[in-house]
Amino acid sequence: MHQKFEFEYDQLADGSDLAIDDQELLEAARKATQNAYAPYSNFLVGAAARLSNGQILIGANQESASFPVGVCAERALLNSVGSQFPSLTITTMAISYQPVGKDSKEPISPCGMCRQSLLDFENRYGAPIKIILAGIQGQVMVISSASNLLPFGFDGKVFK
Repeated sequence: MHQKFEFEYDQLADGSDLAIDDQELLEAARKATQNAYAPYSNFLVGAAARLSNGQILIGANQESASFPVGVCAERALLNSVGSQFPSLTITTMAISYQPVGKDSKEPISPCGMCRQSLLDFENRYGAPIKIILAGIQGQVMVISSASNLLPFGFDGKVFK
């Protein structure tokens, strides 16, 4: 049987067409790139999450000389939320990046590990996380649920 997977997303010319709350969140993600520690890749990534109580938290990538030890901005943020606010959900996450010495005008998408972690978080709380993807300027993508980024993600049902 042949099957097809598709999903819809919004493509915006820039962040000015976002709702005010989402503009604020995207700006927080863009500012969070300044907290990145990326001396090896020079690729600064920031993420910001709006929690179900309205609070915004940020995360930034943190590299290590032992490359596998580093952590992406999205997972740093998810781990922080899960540890500090275990009873709250994430309603929206914005992700931005700034390569040192280069432009940042196109949306960036999370890596595979981050996609799985986002899916885990959605499954844990039974609520979708809206994802806003952008550079420091330029186009913005809005995806209604992180599950759209990983259509055949592992959901752990085999353990239940």
